Amino acid sequence: MTRAPFPILPLSRRSLLAATAALPLAPHVSRAAERRIVAAGGVITEIVYALGRQDLLVGVDTTSLFPAAALKDKAQVGYVRALSPEGVLSLRTTDLLAVEGAGPPDALKLIAEAGVRVERVGEDTSEAGVSGRIRAIGRFVGAEGEANGLAARVEEGFAGLKRRREAIAARKRVLFVLSLQNGRVMVGGNRSSADAIIRAAGGLNAAETVEGFKPLTDEGLIAAAPDAILMMSHNDHAASPDQVFGIASLGATPAAKTRSLIAMDGLYLLGFGPRTPDAAGELMTALYGKAG
Repeated sequence: MTRAPFPILPLSRRSLLAATAALPLAPHVSRAAERRIVAAGGVITEIVYALGRQDLLVGVDTTSLFPAAALKDKAQVGYVRALSPEGVLSLRTTDLLAVEGAGPPDALKLIAEAGVRVERVGEDTSEAGVSGRIRAIGRFVGAEGEANGLAARVEEGFAGLKRRREAIAARKRVLFVLSLQNGRVMVGGNRSSADAIIRAAGGLNAAETVEGFKPLTDEGLIAAAPDAILMMSHNDHAASPDQVFGIASLGATPAAKTRSLIAMDGLYLLGFGPRTPDAAGELMTALYGKAG
């Protein structure tokens, strides 16, 4: 049974610290059996499980969708950007391992003031960033050997992708659409995780003229001239070809002529964890076929 997330209660800083002062927190430097780690970020949870150290996890955030056992077996402490301090501290947490975007800042401050060690994990989407993240988490959970082996396999996967990219004769323009809300098209531009995965798969980011995730005007969408639309396949981010190409500006793009809409799992596509070479390879196949 999936455990319900902890409610966010209207506690003051003083009452929260008083309520948690008696919790038997383990020291920052402790034996593995004493550590109680909460992961805030789906990629962190995925890596910890891949290293076989899920026994150290007592809680995860709601973006921890892979493996599926994480949300079933571990307590939930809220969304990664809206963490519940009460939820984290009630688990007698010794360490909070969080991605850079986790928060809010006041929640992390309260958690740290209660004696929990808060460690940040970088969100570098480069190939070196992915393998470095695996090794860093491996050191943190005491699985350096496993992490080195996993990072080496990931690096081999990236090397294979590079060979496939070099064989692509003509690269396609890909537009990542984060959401369609009231006719506004939110896209993934330059320096976004979407940009990184598109380039890893041998594509050209059709929204490279914008920075990060931003809405693009009708004129901008038409000028982007994507050959394919890329979206996430779950929750509010998902859309059918009729919904996508029913928007006039997207219906006027080359992608509409071939009804080229690629939908993939969000964490798999944009998590930049151990499965990233596979995700980029799958996207490359969708764009160019197996010969790509």
